[in-house]
Amino acid sequence: MHEIPGVEYVYSISSPGQSLVIVRFLVGTREEDALVKVYSKLYSNADRMPQGASQPMIKARSIGDVPILALTLWGKNYDSFQLRQMAEEVQHEIQKVPDVSETTIIGGRPRAMRVILDSAKLAGFGFSPEDVVERLQAANARTQAGQFADSNQEIRLDAGNLFRNAQDVGGAVLGAAHGQPVYLRDVADKIIDGPQEPQDYVLFGERQGNEFPAVTITVAKRKGTNATDIANAVLARVNAMKGVRLPNDLTITTTRNYGATAKEKSDTLLRHVLLATLSVTLLIALFLGWRESGVVLLAIPVTLAMTMAVFYLMGYTLNRVTLFALIFSIGILVDDAIVVVENMVRHFRMRANGGRPLRDIAVEAVSEVGNPTILATFTVIAAILPMAFVRGLMGPYMRPIPVGASTAMLFSLAVAFVVSPWAAMRLLGGKHLKGAHTLTPEREGWLTRFYRRIMYRLMKRARNRWAFLVAVAALLLLACALVPLKMVLVKMLPFDNKSEFQVIVNMPDGTPLEQTTRVAQALGSYLAQQPEVANCQIYAGTSGPVNFNGLVRHYYLRHEANQADIQVNLLPAGERSAQSHAIARRLRPELDSIGAAYGARLQVAEVPPGPPVLQTLVAEIYGPSLDAQVAVARQVKQIFLETPGVVDADWYTQDPQPQLNFHVDQAKAALHGIPVAEVAQTLALATSGAQSGLLHVPDAREAVPIRVELERPERSSEQALENVKLRGADGSMVSLRELVNVEHTTLQPDIYRKNLKRVVYVMGDVGGAEESPVYAILKMNEAIRRLTLPDGGHLAIFNSVQPQSTDSYSMKWDGEWQITLEVFRDLGLAFAVVLILIYVLVVGWFKSFTVPLAIMIPIPLTLVGILPAHAMLGAFFTATSMIGFIAGAGIIVRNSILVVDFIELRRREGLPLAEAVIDAGAVRLRPVLLTAAGVIVGASVILADPIFQGLGLSLIAGGVASTFLS
Repeated sequence: MHEIPGVEYVYSISSPGQSLVIVRFLVGTREEDALVKVYSKLYSNADRMPQGASQPMIKARSIGDVPILALTLWGKNYDSFQLRQMAEEVQHEIQKVPDVSETTIIGGRPRAMRVILDSAKLAGFGFSPEDVVERLQAANARTQAGQFADSNQEIRLDAGNLFRNAQDVGGAVLGAAHGQPVYLRDVADKIIDGPQEPQDYVLFGERQGNEFPAVTITVAKRKGTNATDIANAVLARVNAMKGVRLPNDLTITTTRNYGATAKEKSDTLLRHVLLATLSVTLLIALFLGWRESGVVLLAIPVTLAMTMAVFYLMGYTLNRVTLFALIFSIGILVDDAIVVVENMVRHFRMRANGGRPLRDIAVEAVSEVGNPTILATFTVIAAILPMAFVRGLMGPYMRPIPVGASTAMLFSLAVAFVVSPWAAMRLLGGKHLKGAHTLTPEREGWLTRFYRRIMYRLMKRARNRWAFLVAVAALLLLACALVPLKMVLVKMLPFDNKSEFQVIVNMPDGTPLEQTTRVAQALGSYLAQQPEVANCQIYAGTSGPVNFNGLVRHYYLRHEANQADIQVNLLPAGERSAQSHAIARRLRPELDSIGAAYGARLQVAEVPPGPPVLQTLVAEIYGPSLDAQVAVARQVKQIFLETPGVVDADWYTQDPQPQLNFHVDQAKAALHGIPVAEVAQTLALATSGAQSGLLHVPDAREAVPIRVELERPERSSEQALENVKLRGADGSMVSLRELVNVEHTTLQPDIYRKNLKRVVYVMGDVGGAEESPVYAILKMNEAIRRLTLPDGGHLAIFNSVQPQSTDSYSMKWDGEWQITLEVFRDLGLAFAVVLILIYVLVVGWFKSFTVPLAIMIPIPLTLVGILPAHAMLGAFFTATSMIGFIAGAGIIVRNSILVVDFIELRRREGLPLAEAVIDAGAVRLRPVLLTAAGVIVGASVILADPIFQGLGLSLIAGGVASTFLS
């Protein structure tokens, strides 16, 4: 699999008798192409499969497999078997809804025909358990025997019998003894048509703390379809079944509805789009006038409509990120229109234009700012577009922002040059501006006069200039110092405010299912008492409904008896004061305390705001020896436990679990004529039972297996298993103890590999004051470097790449740290490309290598506002903050271009440099302030969102600081 082009990682887990290989392709690979490559590679090497190995099973997993809807059925009057039968009816009805791709039932006890054998009766009649399975399979068979023609008609022949009820099964003939037929009922202790033995437990916990048996149905949608419509259709179909095909006292609780969540988010963001549009319009109205604001307002819906058309053509859906791209665009897409309209208004009111046709004045006004506006627009695009090339899982997550904003800027430029002048002629012409140019020119406001006075003092006195520059440099250094002083913490993405989280429970290996369930119930009882918790579901021995986070962490593979999953659903965000992360952080200490009393290891898994990872902190230990790797990993795990701020420390290493090896004495087995394989099959049947065909029930929604089992006391101890009898070649019954030697050992632990290198994982999460992996890793690195290794050396630490060799001991940091490095690396490269592109564009226009430096000076000055703003609000400096910083660079350079171009214009008119600078700044003060204020107002609606708060902060604070200082 590692040889397949496009494969990024290959993970494998090797256990005794089985192996799991996870092939992870590069982001953007088509699922169909990946499957074809895997099938082709696997079956082209089928001849290398060892004899006796089963046919490999290939399953694709993607975000499309994540259920959008989960319905939990429970009731005070129903047990898990009854709930399962009703869930099968509901599932059958849900599958009829269009665009539903997959439904799954979790929990409940499916129906089965259980044949409980009596060992004594079996031995008395001379049958072994394996004989029973074979005879039942042979008796439960029916086939099309053929056909013949008679009386000019074809008659079809069917031969055989099918079991339809317990009487049919009990009447199956196993053979003969003493001249009489032996029926299955003669050797069976019980034949039960009812629920299977419990393989897992699913419970629903109310807020009052009561727990009831439950069954959960999950619903996934087809790719590219609307989650809200499908969820509503499913809920309507299920509600129609109540009182008709479902009892009235059955409770169906919607424990997940991503359709409703998506609708709520999109509605909120659409309101933010409208609010941003109205706010920008009001701002322009206050500065330019109501008619002028109408001209600028016209540019917003036209540009947004064309941008959404591009989203549609590119296959983007209307989701949280694309809507944020539109909100982000509103503040900057009106810039071109503001510049054009403001200059037209200024020219309309100039005395020199008295008597001239308004059309000629409009063309002249647009022409004056046309070239610098085009250049400024392309600098903004040059600043934003490189972010579309961020790689990894974060790439698709943030790509709609640069794509949407760049597209919007191109459309806004076209609208500013075509639609805005036309609208200005219609709205500002006629009575509104008739004779305006014959009036006294508009007097400069107090702000412009204040600006001229300040700039005059800076220009005329060198001491003032140097004092100002030194003060700006000092502010920049102080702002940057906030990062190493930890007053501004760095994190990839902040914590989101979700309405759910999970508690992952890991009991010591070998813990029985019932004990795991008791521990999960103790944890669930505590959670149900919390005021913010709406309800919770306990999944013991099985996984809960998987989400994208669980898909990457492979929670859907958790089916062991010592594993449990508690799904915690919180009240809606509007009904609680605390955010979900704060709730999880508050509950974690008490949950750990309850779990520790039972020896459980817990993880509080929150839904991540961005791409999910194996765990926030992941240390991969490599080395030449597995035992030594485990020893090193144990020391690293201890460092995790001792480091302040690191929580949920655990590792992927099994606890010692007792194992019995039944070694067959081949000589004795041969003397009795019993093959070794038959001994193994009989032992497997005795411990786990065996399926012997299906019960043919026409109205059953699920297949009803016929299972042959022994009574629990006869399969629950070494001595009981040794008493199981097999039939020899001469017909005599031979006890298992006569054929085997039992060895008491410890179960061999699983072996994990990543990209073919053996690895031991140590994992943890972050909590406390510094909830960022950056600072936890820096603390732990100091302790890890002091570790003493088995070979006496030091542990090499890798961050972004896997070690080339495992001949020496090494460790690689993975998890969120890996994505953080990749994202900030790519954003840093994008920023470097931004600077180069802006410099080249400005050099090409001004034909100077020094003027662009003056224009680009305000870029770092945005940090004077960005970093202190993050510190004051206690916000993380995140990837979205970095996006705001980069985008702000283009916006600030845009304003500088407009000012410098006007300086050049004034110099061509004969003004000295100093006067040209002052006059250009004064004339362009209003449009510069308007464009900056437009960005600030447009970004202000983003501040309420926990993920994109950094983007809004960077645009607002960076825009204020750089506009003021530059």
